[in-house]
Amino acid sequence: MPGDVSIGIHDLSLATTQYVLTHETLAAHNGTGVAKYHRGIGQRAMSVPAADEDIVTMAADAAAPVVARHGADRIRTVVLATETSVDQSKAAGIYVHSLLGLSSAARVVELKQACYSGTAALQFAMGLVHRDPSEQVLVIASDVSRYELDSPGEATQGAAAVAMLVGADPALLRLEDRSGMFTADIMDFWRPNYRTTALVDGRESISAYLQAVEGAWKDYTDRGGRKLDEFGAFCYHQPFTRMAHKAHRHLLQYDGHAVGEEEITRVIGHTTAYNMELGNSYTASMYVGLASLLDHADDLTGQAVGFLSYGSGSVAEFFAGTVVPGYRARLRSGAHREAIGRREEIGYARYRELHERSFPADGGDHPAPKETTGPYRLVGLSGHKRIYATR
Repeated sequence: MPGDVSIGIHDLSLATTQYVLTHETLAAHNGTGVAKYHRGIGQRAMSVPAADEDIVTMAADAAAPVVARHGADRIRTVVLATETSVDQSKAAGIYVHSLLGLSSAARVVELKQACYSGTAALQFAMGLVHRDPSEQVLVIASDVSRYELDSPGEATQGAAAVAMLVGADPALLRLEDRSGMFTADIMDFWRPNYRTTALVDGRESISAYLQAVEGAWKDYTDRGGRKLDEFGAFCYHQPFTRMAHKAHRHLLQYDGHAVGEEEITRVIGHTTAYNMELGNSYTASMYVGLASLLDHADDLTGQAVGFLSYGSGSVAEFFAGTVVPGYRARLRSGAHREAIGRREEIGYARYRELHERSFPADGGDHPAPKETTGPYRLVGLSGHKRIYATR
């Protein structure tokens, strides 16, 4: 097996939901000045799933164009990362595998560690391709973030999925093996099995995130990683887009660099365009940022991109990749903008109804109303079984 094989992201596709709630609508409901959302946390809208949408339908929607472009013959593994699992045992990716018609000669697993597990999936995929460069791995991060109504976290909700094809000789981004890691047992954000909404300590979460930035960066540099000024851009996990600004400002200070807002905006500004419209998509968030960067920035060919992936609880990893020549011909910029732009704006009452909706747990037949115009839908529950179909 060649030891110097180039491995990375060969394709990347984004999907989101049928509905959108703007922060103007949210602010009008709760009496908050909209500037608190637009400027304070850097959010303008949040994606809201229809009654027949969930992480499976979004994941399949994101992955289908990747499979259509490249075929499935080399895909031997599907890894789905989420913290919005639909089952305590069965991997949500198996439903996606079925909807996409992938070969039965494949492994499918689900990974969980708050917002970090999309990166765990990516690292898992790189290891598999190192072992056999003829194989490709379909990595999907799909999540719906939900907090209590009228809680401080409500404004940071959102939903999206990102599908990435990982393989040798990548067409978008060549990933580097070296990475820095950090783990600490912190209760900054969590969701017990008996709850449908997450619990969060906002101040503790920001503090934990910044602690993880320091720890992951220190481990990365201790292991011989790149210098800070070698990077042309940085992608951070974005629970809200202003957090990316806070994180990079903290990294500059920690590494002994001058802090200038112009420089911070230059290296992370393009990564926030999609997230400010979609809201927090947990495992998908940082990779939504990558899609936004590639779609909006001037030619990045040959430039190094730094990634800081953070998941509450907490686990973080810093790693790097280099943008591949010719990448712009492989982007899905139009499709991404269409997915975001086609969402139907809803009022607060409709959003509240969807937020509070849940299936009965009696094992009966419970169809979901037909709402989504996307390619896949959740048909409903029957005998405690989730039923999905192509629309």
